[in-house]
Amino acid sequence: MCMLFACTKNFQDINTDQSGITEEEMNIDFKNLQIPLGIIQQGIYFNYDFGKGKNWPFQMMQNLNADMFSGYMHDYKPLNGGSSNSDYNLQDGWNGTNWGYTYAYIFPQIKKLEDSTKLQYPTIHALAKILKVEVMHRISDYYGPIVYSSFGDPSGEFMPDTQQEAYYTFFDDLDIAVDLLAEHLSTESTAPDIATMDIILDGKYQSWIKFANSLRMRLAIRIAMADPQKARTEFVKALKDPYGVFELANEQVAVSTRDSYQNPLGEINRVWNEAFMNASMESILNGYEDPRREVFFEPCPDDVSIIGENGEKKVVNLKGKYKGIRQGTCFSHLLYASHSKIYVNQTTDAILMTAAEVWFLRAEAALRGWTGENVEACYRQGVNVSFQQWRAMGDVDDYLDSDRTGADYIDAFDPNNNIEARCKVSPRWLETASNEEKLEKIITQKWLAVFPEGCEAWAEQRRTGYPRLFPVRFNNSRNGSIDTEIMIRRLNFPAELADTDPEQYQALVRVLGGEDSAGARLWWDTGRNF
Repeated sequence: MCMLFACTKNFQDINTDQSGITEEEMNIDFKNLQIPLGIIQQGIYFNYDFGKGKNWPFQMMQNLNADMFSGYMHDYKPLNGGSSNSDYNLQDGWNGTNWGYTYAYIFPQIKKLEDSTKLQYPTIHALAKILKVEVMHRISDYYGPIVYSSFGDPSGEFMPDTQQEAYYTFFDDLDIAVDLLAEHLSTESTAPDIATMDIILDGKYQSWIKFANSLRMRLAIRIAMADPQKARTEFVKALKDPYGVFELANEQVAVSTRDSYQNPLGEINRVWNEAFMNASMESILNGYEDPRREVFFEPCPDDVSIIGENGEKKVVNLKGKYKGIRQGTCFSHLLYASHSKIYVNQTTDAILMTAAEVWFLRAEAALRGWTGENVEACYRQGVNVSFQQWRAMGDVDDYLDSDRTGADYIDAFDPNNNIEARCKVSPRWLETASNEEKLEKIITQKWLAVFPEGCEAWAEQRRTGYPRLFPVRFNNSRNGSIDTEIMIRRLNFPAELADTDPEQYQALVRVLGGEDSAGARLWWDTGRNF
């Protein structure tokens, strides 16, 4: 179920609040804080009701790009006649939505909350800063340069930041947030009770500092090769902060569905039936015999009868198996509706960050020599915490001692789509392995632990090349702009921006440093790991 997206007209107009909230509503019982906080938190994993439906924007903003490009999911329908994002025939009407809706609905609320709380409510100002970084680093990781530091500038210039500039400002904003919250906790100053406003954590300011520190680690690791010195400094700052980072299985950032929020991926999955296992996920989960497979996905419900080439009836044995769909095969049938659906429903909290991810960040930092922590211990703890989080019914020690690798992909209906496994590393830690192989193990396990958050998984897969995903079988990128093996590196800026605000578009392309191409690497995507 897809609808075309119309970009906001002139970029400067985006700074006009389009949420439809009246001033009277904003001045009742801290509604001036609660309403924008709710919009922003829901807007991370986009489910903001702007009057035109709540779930189809998310499908275009994330599910039909990052969730698929990360190797997690695939739609069973032959969208756009079988050729679309899957085979790199990129659909601008889909891929421009994350940019457009974030700038039209979410960032204005962030800016308004940030400005209105700076003096009177410093703790809420801190939360606005953290949410600002969480929302906008995702946009930068999609597109590259963004309008960040100049958003809302009274001069109306709206000059874009390079990705490096944006990341540096992310760190600065996290500094401000942590300092404000730490000061509040140390002085026991008066501050609004956020228990009813917080829908992604537990309503405690201490947890928001942990979130900020964990987010700093994520962003530091992201720039590990683009800016190693800055990356190390920021990572160590987070690790040494007295309030700590996420470490336990029950510590995670997730948009809660306990109130009015519904997980848009659940709607896409359970109502529209359009979120199925990706072939790369099948290869690794099945090859590893990973116990999380049973909680991530459902087995195929039935065998399927098809008509063979000679007109004979053929039964394809699928019932009870875990099967995925390979990206970029340009299929034109609906047979993949028989494959494995993801576990998510409308009431599943939308995961944004977990403690398991943080342990893998710590493992990589130790591997790079940034800390004195034991690499293997952090790696093993990451797997352990992930198993605990998902209540995986399996022996984690047996899993970590396994030499199993990815399984070959055998297409249920078309042998031309078959492909040998790309993932050749096992869960077992080998101290004698090269740093590159160790990193591949760390990132492959992090990729499993981060599921189903495709934005983060796609960013890390691009940064490191791990896990090794199956390439598209057919590459229909415009003018061959995307290399089949290197794969897609970013999303283009919205095409309509070039027509409605060419000055802004040209400024973005200029700071991108090259052509506005989906094959162009972002600043942190250096093509090397050490």
